Amino acid sequence: MMSDTHSKADVVRMAQAAQEALTDTMVERLSITGANAMEVVDRLNDEETRDAVMSLIDMITDLHRIGALQTLFEAVTTLHGARSALTDNMIERLFIFVEHMINNLANEEVAAMTHNARTAMEEAVDEIRSRPEPSGGLVATIRMLSRPEANRALQFMLAFACKMQALSVGELDKPLP
Repeated sequence: MMSDTHSKADVVRMAQAAQEALTDTMVERLSITGANAMEVVDRLNDEETRDAVMSLIDMITDLHRIGALQTLFEAVTTLHGARSALTDNMIERLFIFVEHMINNLANEEVAAMTHNARTAMEEAVDEIRSRPEPSGGLVATIRMLSRPEANRALQFMLAFACKMQALSVGELDKPLP
Protein backbone atom coordinates (compact mmCIF):
# COMPACT_ATOMS: atom_id res chain seq x y z
CA MET A 1 0.00 0.00 0.00
CA MET A 2 2.85 2.29 0.80
CA SER A 3 4.51 1.74 -2.59
CA ASP A 4 1.16 2.39 -4.33
CA THR A 5 0.92 5.79 -2.61
CA HIS A 6 4.56 6.39 -3.39
CA SER A 7 3.94 5.64 -7.10
CA LYS A 8 0.98 8.02 -7.24
CA ALA A 9 3.07 10.76 -5.70
CA ASP A 10 5.85 10.12 -8.22
CA VAL A 11 3.36 10.38 -11.09
CA VAL A 12 1.94 13.63 -9.70
CA ARG A 13 5.46 15.12 -9.32
CA MET A 14 6.39 14.03 -12.83
CA ALA A 15 3.21 15.62 -14.26
CA GLN A 16 3.96 18.86 -12.40
CA ALA A 17 7.56 18.85 -13.68
CA ALA A 18 6.37 18.30 -17.25
CA GLN A 19 3.79 21.07 -16.89
CA GLU A 20 6.39 23.50 -15.59
CA ALA A 21 8.87 22.55 -18.33
CA LEU A 22 6.43 23.14 -21.19
CA THR A 23 6.47 26.53 -22.86
CA ASP A 24 3.45 28.08 -24.56
CA THR A 25 4.96 27.22 -27.96
CA MET A 26 5.39 23.59 -26.92
CA VAL A 27 1.78 23.40 -25.70
CA GLU A 28 0.58 24.92 -28.98
CA ARG A 29 2.59 22.42 -31.03
CA LEU A 30 1.32 19.52 -28.92
CA SER A 31 -2.25 20.74 -29.38
CA ILE A 32 -1.82 21.00 -33.17
CA THR A 33 -0.21 17.54 -33.33
CA GLY A 34 -3.01 16.07 -31.21
CA ALA A 35 -5.66 17.71 -33.40
CA ASN A 36 -3.97 16.36 -36.55
CA ALA A 37 -3.78 12.88 -35.02
CA MET A 38 -7.46 13.01 -34.11
CA GLU A 39 -8.32 14.10 -37.67
CA VAL A 40 -6.45 11.08 -39.05
CA VAL A 41 -8.20 8.76 -36.58
CA ASP A 42 -11.54 10.34 -37.52
CA ARG A 43 -10.83 9.74 -41.23
CA LEU A 44 -9.96 6.11 -40.47
CA ASN A 45 -13.43 5.71 -38.95
CA ASP A 46 -14.90 6.28 -42.42
CA GLU A 47 -15.66 2.83 -43.82
CA GLU A 48 -14.35 3.51 -47.35
CA THR A 49 -11.11 5.04 -46.06
CA ARG A 50 -10.58 2.18 -43.61
CA ASP A 51 -11.18 -0.39 -46.39
CA ALA A 52 -8.77 1.45 -48.69
CA VAL A 53 -6.04 1.57 -46.03
CA MET A 54 -6.50 -2.10 -45.16
CA SER A 55 -6.40 -3.03 -48.86
CA LEU A 56 -3.22 -0.98 -49.30
CA ILE A 57 -1.59 -2.71 -46.34
CA ASP A 58 -2.55 -6.12 -47.79
CA MET A 59 -1.09 -5.19 -51.18
CA ILE A 60 2.14 -3.92 -49.63
CA THR A 61 2.41 -7.18 -47.69
CA ASP A 62 1.85 -9.20 -50.88
CA LEU A 63 4.44 -7.14 -52.77
CA HIS A 64 6.94 -7.68 -49.96
CA ARG A 65 6.22 -11.41 -49.78
CA ILE A 66 6.93 -11.97 -53.50
CA GLY A 67 9.89 -9.59 -53.58
CA ALA A 68 8.20 -7.06 -55.84
CA LEU A 69 8.30 -4.22 -53.33
CA GLN A 70 12.03 -3.78 -53.87
CA THR A 71 11.48 -3.91 -57.65
CA LEU A 72 8.76 -1.27 -57.36
CA PHE A 73 11.03 1.09 -55.43
CA GLU A 74 13.88 0.46 -57.87
CA ALA A 75 11.57 1.32 -60.78
CA VAL A 76 10.45 4.52 -59.05
CA THR A 77 14.08 5.43 -58.35
CA THR A 78 14.98 4.79 -61.99
CA LEU A 79 12.07 6.92 -63.23
CA HIS A 80 13.06 9.70 -60.84
CA GLY A 81 16.66 9.52 -62.06
CA ALA A 82 15.57 9.64 -65.69
CA ARG A 83 13.30 12.59 -64.97
CA SER A 84 16.10 14.41 -63.18
CA ALA A 85 18.52 13.70 -66.04
CA LEU A 86 16.24 15.09 -68.76
CA THR A 87 17.17 18.54 -69.94
CA ASP A 88 14.80 21.06 -71.48
CA ASN A 89 16.41 20.41 -74.86
CA MET A 90 15.81 16.66 -74.53
CA ILE A 91 12.17 17.21 -73.59
CA GLU A 92 11.72 19.58 -76.54
CA ARG A 93 13.25 17.06 -78.96
CA LEU A 94 11.10 14.26 -77.50
CA PHE A 95 7.98 16.41 -77.94
CA ILE A 96 8.97 17.18 -81.55
CA PHE A 97 9.52 13.46 -82.20
CA VAL A 98 6.13 12.53 -80.74
CA GLU A 99 4.43 15.31 -82.70
CA HIS A 100 6.16 14.13 -85.89
CA MET A 101 5.09 10.53 -85.29
CA ILE A 102 1.50 11.57 -84.62
CA ASN A 103 1.40 13.72 -87.74
CA ASN A 104 2.82 10.91 -89.86
CA LEU A 105 0.90 7.98 -88.42
CA ALA A 106 -2.37 9.43 -87.24
CA ASN A 107 -3.94 10.32 -90.55
CA GLU A 108 -6.59 8.85 -92.83
CA GLU A 109 -4.10 7.61 -95.43
CA VAL A 110 -2.18 5.49 -92.93
CA ALA A 111 -5.42 4.24 -91.40
CA ALA A 112 -6.75 3.23 -94.83
CA MET A 113 -3.46 1.57 -95.78
CA THR A 114 -3.41 -0.34 -92.47
CA HIS A 115 -7.01 -1.43 -92.98
CA ASN A 116 -6.27 -2.56 -96.54
CA ALA A 117 -3.20 -4.52 -95.43
CA ARG A 118 -5.14 -6.24 -92.67
CA THR A 119 -8.05 -7.08 -94.99
CA ALA A 120 -5.68 -8.41 -97.67
CA MET A 121 -3.87 -10.57 -95.12
CA GLU A 122 -7.12 -11.99 -93.70
CA GLU A 123 -8.47 -12.73 -97.20
CA ALA A 124 -5.19 -14.36 -98.22
CA VAL A 125 -5.25 -16.58 -95.14
CA ASP A 126 -8.85 -17.60 -95.91
CA GLU A 127 -8.00 -18.28 -99.55
CA ILE A 128 -4.98 -20.42 -98.69
CA ARG A 129 -6.99 -22.39 -96.12
CA SER A 130 -9.68 -23.19 -98.72
CA ARG A 131 -7.16 -24.53 -101.27
CA PRO A 132 -5.93 -28.11 -101.21
CA GLU A 133 -2.42 -28.78 -99.96
CA PRO A 134 0.10 -28.03 -102.71
CA SER A 135 1.80 -31.03 -104.26
CA GLY A 136 5.16 -29.39 -103.80
CA GLY A 137 8.22 -29.69 -105.94
CA LEU A 138 9.90 -27.49 -108.47
CA VAL A 139 7.39 -28.07 -111.29
CA ALA A 140 4.45 -26.98 -109.08
CA THR A 141 6.37 -23.84 -108.07
CA ILE A 142 7.20 -23.00 -111.69
CA ARG A 143 3.56 -23.56 -112.65
CA MET A 144 2.48 -21.20 -109.83
CA LEU A 145 5.02 -18.56 -110.95
CA SER A 146 3.69 -18.71 -114.51
CA ARG A 147 0.31 -17.34 -113.40
CA PRO A 148 -0.19 -13.60 -114.21
CA GLU A 149 -1.31 -12.70 -110.66
CA ALA A 150 1.88 -14.26 -109.24
CA ASN A 151 3.96 -12.18 -111.64
CA ARG A 152 2.08 -9.01 -110.65
CA ALA A 153 2.55 -9.81 -106.95
CA LEU A 154 6.29 -10.39 -107.46
CA GLN A 155 6.58 -7.15 -109.46
CA PHE A 156 4.80 -5.29 -106.67
CA MET A 157 7.03 -6.80 -103.97
CA LEU A 158 10.20 -5.99 -105.93
CA ALA A 159 9.07 -2.42 -106.66
CA PHE A 160 8.14 -1.95 -103.00
CA ALA A 161 11.49 -3.33 -101.80
CA CYS A 162 13.44 -1.14 -104.23
CA LYS A 163 11.52 2.00 -103.21
CA MET A 164 12.00 1.20 -99.51
CA GLN A 165 15.72 0.70 -100.05
CA ALA A 166 16.04 3.96 -102.02
CA LEU A 167 14.14 5.90 -99.37
CA SER A 168 16.10 4.31 -96.53
CA VAL A 169 19.47 5.06 -98.15
CA GLY A 170 18.26 8.62 -98.86
CA GLU A 171 17.24 8.93 -95.18
CA LEU A 172 20.75 7.95 -94.08
CA ASP A 173 22.20 10.89 -95.99
CA LYS A 174 19.90 13.43 -94.28
CA PRO A 175 21.10 15.06 -91.02
CA LEU A 176 19.09 14.32 -87.88
CA PRO A 177 16.86 17.15 -86.58
